[in-house]
Amino acid sequence: MSKNILVLPGDGIGPEIVTEAVKVLNTINEKMNLGLTLEQGLVGGSAYDAHGTPLPEETMAKARTADAILLGAVGGPKWDNLEDRELRPEKGLLGLRSGLELFGNLRPAILYPQLADASSLKPEVVSGLDILIVRELTGGIYFGKPRGIRTSENGEREGYNTYVYSESEIRRIARVAFESAMKRNKKLCSVDKANVLEVTVLWREILEEVGKEYPEVELSHMYVDNAAMQLVRAPKQFDVMVTGNMFGDILSDAAAMLTGSIGMLPSASLDKDNKGMYEPCHGSAPDIAGQGIANPLATILSAAMMLRYSLGEVAAADAIEGAVSKVLDQGLRTADIWSEGMQKVSTNEMGEAVVAALL
Repeated sequence: MSKNILVLPGDGIGPEIVTEAVKVLNTINEKMNLGLTLEQGLVGGSAYDAHGTPLPEETMAKARTADAILLGAVGGPKWDNLEDRELRPEKGLLGLRSGLELFGNLRPAILYPQLADASSLKPEVVSGLDILIVRELTGGIYFGKPRGIRTSENGEREGYNTYVYSESEIRRIARVAFESAMKRNKKLCSVDKANVLEVTVLWREILEEVGKEYPEVELSHMYVDNAAMQLVRAPKQFDVMVTGNMFGDILSDAAAMLTGSIGMLPSASLDKDNKGMYEPCHGSAPDIAGQGIANPLATILSAAMMLRYSLGEVAAADAIEGAVSKVLDQGLRTADIWSEGMQKVSTNEMGEAVVAALL
């Protein structure tokens, strides 16, 4: 049975890294007869340039019918000065997440042993690191209304946003986190700011309630400022972390650097049926776009996650992850993970090496 993947290269380094991930997907598809069909669409700044909107109806229609979506990255300074904020590239990404109800974001932070020297922390601190961050993706302050910039009664401009979570939103992401913890080491740390934010007071209450359904899981709570500090001080104390949209945005990027580079961190955004959009955690990196030096491994590993979680092709996912590890064993490194004694390669060369390791 054919499985349809929508490929959205996006902006900046997106097209470069997605090109390499597509090569890998085509290789594994041919080798293992997976029945994958790939089609492309526009989102973000590239969509705005072509259609005047960051999320064309055609792209949304393709996304609804696809079995899974592979995204590169969106955004860049070219579109930062658009007066209508609803037309900015990031709104295309947010529209996909909300329109497809992709509420659960899984971000693994795994340190490959070969990259221990690329981490900014001492090898003994990060060696063996394997964390899963579960981030709520369609609620919180990024989506709350009212929001905007207004002029107050005294004539001063002020910006305002609304930070809101409903009980049902918290419950469903809590269950994703507890289920993930059950499949791992049965440890879950919920991150909030319940000492000053009422939203996260409710968050903590609901996590405790849902936790009663999972007595085998050890549930702990930590304020976000302490969690950020502990991530760089003693990261291996964590196994699964769960948090809201904004805190998850920040903590997952911090966790990425523990792995040596944000270019190594994949992510999955899933709906209630495990249909999802897969993308690297890094942004569009316009400063290096077009230079052929971007790291495609996070996108390739995102494709592996897609095969595992949404398409049920576990053996294919294992093969891709094994190929990435093999390439690292060969000493090949893009600039962001390069260290003395390693061979520096381009985006294309890294992708070709992963393909060769699969054959």
